[in-house]
Amino acid sequence: MRIVIALGGNALLRRGEPLTAENQRQNVRIACEQIAKIWPNNELVIAHGNGPQVGLLALQGAAYKDVPTYPLDVLGAESVGMIGYMIQQELGNLVPFEVPFATLLSQVEVDKNDPAFQNPTKPIGPVYTKEEADKLAKEKGWSIAQDGDKYRRVVPSPLPKRIFETRPVQWLLEKGSIVICAGGGGIPTYYDDQHNLCGVEAVIDKDLCSALLAENLEADLFIIATDVSAVYLNWGQENQQAIATAPPVLLEEMPFPSGSMGPKVQAAVNFVKHTGKDAVIGSLSDIVDIVKGKAGTRITTNAKVITYY
Repeated sequence: MRIVIALGGNALLRRGEPLTAENQRQNVRIACEQIAKIWPNNELVIAHGNGPQVGLLALQGAAYKDVPTYPLDVLGAESVGMIGYMIQQELGNLVPFEVPFATLLSQVEVDKNDPAFQNPTKPIGPVYTKEEADKLAKEKGWSIAQDGDKYRRVVPSPLPKRIFETRPVQWLLEKGSIVICAGGGGIPTYYDDQHNLCGVEAVIDKDLCSALLAENLEADLFIIATDVSAVYLNWGQENQQAIATAPPVLLEEMPFPSGSMGPKVQAAVNFVKHTGKDAVIGSLSDIVDIVKGKAGTRITTNAKVITYY
């Protein structure tokens, strides 16, 4: 099968962990140990988040006062190189030497008039206490939002419209490569009035971009790998239920938090509705069973009702 895997931010850095290179490498190694198990007889495309990494690069840049801080699209490109390097190296140590790898910078077109630019919602960087967040918001002019019991910087998150590097990904897959692309939701770009492609200060949602990538690549399966075993109804409450299978039209009608599971569900629903193929949201540690259809929440047109574990 051709499988597109969207790695959640937890695959690179666990919540509250220091943003060290070694911590990120260790988490990438753990993720790659799971991905390597489904490599035999499958074509793999790996997308990933980059929120903590972009936020760290912005903080590091802000500490150097001699030049203005680099824009988010450039920082996104930098983070993709770093993360792709780690995935290539760690996964390369687990699959046969002959398997080729490629990390592609993925430019993604967005609408410069997308309403998201007036309503920043995408969290990036580390978590802060309320006092730290308020201080940084005042000093740097950041937008801040609550994230669980902490606070994080938030930036615009426009919808992805087009991925420019889809054809090179196709060519690499045809030659047997494992491809890492659409990192961090891709690098946000738009056409100006002279029809020149330009970068823009934003971070695209990784899951929505990965769904578009999977659709464009005609993937057989789209996996959103996260740190929970399934999509839960009434998450965190006594009556929470793990969803086993669901048709896209019914799952789309259910309420999920916009800051966590909501975009994942919408991305999976988009892929299934547009392709008729299955999407699964589940734990990276269950990826073998996810491929076998034994774990995670499977969104499929074959389901008529929502079933639970």
